[in-house]
Amino acid sequence: MSADEPQAPRTEADIQLIQEILPHRYPFLLVDRVTNIEGTSSAVGLKNVSFNEPHFQGHFPGQPIMPGVTIVEAMAQTAAVMVGTTLGLTDGNMLIYFMAIDGCKFRRKVVPGDQLRMEVSTTRGKPGGKVWKFKGVATVDGELAAEAEFTAMMDLQG
Repeated sequence: MSADEPQAPRTEADIQLIQEILPHRYPFLLVDRVTNIEGTSSAVGLKNVSFNEPHFQGHFPGQPIMPGVTIVEAMAQTAAVMVGTTLGLTDGNMLIYFMAIDGCKFRRKVVPGDQLRMEVSTTRGKPGGKVWKFKGVATVDGELAAEAEFTAMMDLQG
């Protein structure tokens, strides 16, 4: 394949690509892999929940539960990776800010050993636009754990 031939769009992002897109790092990088990327329309994020994560020390001692806000953040990071992968924003200069979180509901505990699957879809946003709106659903073993609609501003730095 020559350099002049168009490349097929990426449909997956491994941890290396995720780190090229997101500025987040341990302990706040909350997505391990993104699959099923359909342009800027939808994607699936995966988070392997480990007992070694620092929030489990205090939430709650003896009965570790992933905080709901980190589940919503993981959905937002999945959405950012979807957009960043599709638009080729791999220089780590994209900052993402929450503007709103609506209709957020938690339905199941997420605990160490679970794999959180986050399905996100874009409800508003376009290449070049700063404000995007997404819908996210997080499940564990097919069981609904959380859902939310969220609006974010994507700001390209430098």
